[in-house]
Amino acid sequence: MYGDRRGRIISLDTLRGLTIAGMILVNNPGSWSHVYRPLRHAEWHGLTFADLVFPFFLFVVGISVAVAFGRRLGAGEDRRSLYLKIMRRTIILLALGLLLNGFPRYDLPSLRIPGVLQRIAVCYLVSAAIFINSRWKAQLAWAAGLLLLYWAVMEWVPFPGGSAGLYDKGNNLAAWIDGRLLTGHMWAVTKTWDPEGVLSTIPAVSTTLFGVLAGRWLTGDRAPRDKAAWLLAGGAAAAALGSLWHLVMPINKNLWTSSYALLTAGLASICLGAIYWLVDLRGRKRWTVPARVLGMNAIAAYVLAGIAARLLIFITIAGPNGEQVTIKAWIYNSMFISRLGDLNASLVFAIAFIIIIWLFMLPLYRARICIKI
Repeated sequence: MYGDRRGRIISLDTLRGLTIAGMILVNNPGSWSHVYRPLRHAEWHGLTFADLVFPFFLFVVGISVAVAFGRRLGAGEDRRSLYLKIMRRTIILLALGLLLNGFPRYDLPSLRIPGVLQRIAVCYLVSAAIFINSRWKAQLAWAAGLLLLYWAVMEWVPFPGGSAGLYDKGNNLAAWIDGRLLTGHMWAVTKTWDPEGVLSTIPAVSTTLFGVLAGRWLTGDRAPRDKAAWLLAGGAAAAALGSLWHLVMPINKNLWTSSYALLTAGLASICLGAIYWLVDLRGRKRWTVPARVLGMNAIAAYVLAGIAARLLIFITIAGPNGEQVTIKAWIYNSMFISRLGDLNASLVFAIAFIIIIWLFMLPLYRARICIKI
């Protein structure tokens, strides 16, 4: 497979970079009141472009697990050292997630405990532990088993005040468990359930394990044509099965339903196969550079974007009429909304935000510096 002089996999960094760009794009519109439909999450059941970015990133995390720990196991590194690396990264991700949740004002009694980085941490921890202790058949069994377990629990386990098999907003087993375990520490928009809640992390682990399996295939000894073909074919099969599963378990990001996990893992595999085909079979690498700038330091880019976005709405300045406005509102109104329509202004603001984060990551890419988190 193609790699740079430090041995990084171009296909992987490209998919990671495109995914983190998608996450930043979805999270940072100029105005939440004016967002193109594909960039909004589905209201409840269903799927949009915005609903793809997080599972794609977990899929990439799984690939990275297979690549990094496969090399270390192949080099004979002892498991104790590997466990220490896993725990260190897990703790750092959890800490970054909590710090980002509270920034810049840390109200500990109402600090949100779950979050994107926290879910990544848990999925990374479990998937890495499974990877270094099992072969691919067991990893596939874990991925499938966790999806079936989550489906069975949601479908057949009743909860106080509700019945089994409910997938309604705020009225389902996952929401009930969040309410028991995370009271006062959930997403401020809902307050009674969390989109990165406790129970729904189970199928998210499966999403990551499917990435692990793709990573094993990507780093194997097969011909590049076979790798691309099976990533595409396997992804298409998983996406089809996930779509069929929707008939009995609705596709839903907030609940991370098993159908959603399988569908999005399949779509991620298709994207990886397509990128691998372009890069490894066709040798077209130059187009990947902009994505790789973000992909080399994806977590750093995500954290920087989160901090910058919060500062833009935390810091205020005097507006044109002497009133106090946030820096974001001032920039958006004076530089974007005054020149573009509502929807286009909101989109262009988000694209400009990505470009600024990209410019901060560019010196790291040029110096081949990868911030180890």
